[in-house]
Amino acid sequence: MTAPDAPALEIRQTADGSHTLFVPSMNEHYHSVNGAIQESMHVFIRAGLCRLTKESIRVLEVGFGTGLNALLTLLEAERREKLSIEYHAVELYPLPASLTSGLNYAEQLCPGREELFASLHAAPWGEYARITPNFLLHKIKGDCNCCELPFSIDLLYFDAFAPDKQPEMWNRSLFDALYARMSDGGLLTTYCAKGEVRRMMQKAGYSVERIPGPLGKREMLRASCYPSNASIFSTKVER
Repeated sequence: MTAPDAPALEIRQTADGSHTLFVPSMNEHYHSVNGAIQESMHVFIRAGLCRLTKESIRVLEVGFGTGLNALLTLLEAERREKLSIEYHAVELYPLPASLTSGLNYAEQLCPGREELFASLHAAPWGEYARITPNFLLHKIKGDCNCCELPFSIDLLYFDAFAPDKQPEMWNRSLFDALYARMSDGGLLTTYCAKGEVRRMMQKAGYSVERIPGPLGKREMLRASCYPSNASIFSTKVER
């Protein structure tokens, strides 16, 4: 998620044992206190990445944040072997190494390979970095409302803070711009299920559905662009 400028952040443990960050000035966590890993797996990997069967997928994440979504995506690409990921992430306020080095995602997800998570944060901003043979990373430092964004996006992780905490990130102009950059059949997933957000997405052109949310949250949103080739979708519904 994208955080306010120079916040005081605290590492906290969530219910599944994985860490999150707490922003005291906003009284907000980066992830669900019911489990950071379980939330990201449900919202972005199972409801998003696992729904696409293409062997080459371009991802855009709105809010690089802790790097958890990127790490989970990298590991899924390794698991599927033939899956190649080009991963773009926009973040206005990158986290310092003093914080990210204390997060336990690698210990939880790929023990003994902590360098994978470290390499995601060590990769230079504004350049492409080959993290693994299956995973190419491009981190963009800037405001997604006005910075240059990639085109032909197959999968969009919309992971900004909640609309009441960061309203500038949830606006019709941004959803219009993102829709224009999606590939046919591209997917957008977000933990948010607010009606006003769903309506903005629909007006931008997305086909939007409410689906079961992660632990502790009844619903979330998944949006798609009308595909010209419906075969890019998996017929198996991941839960």
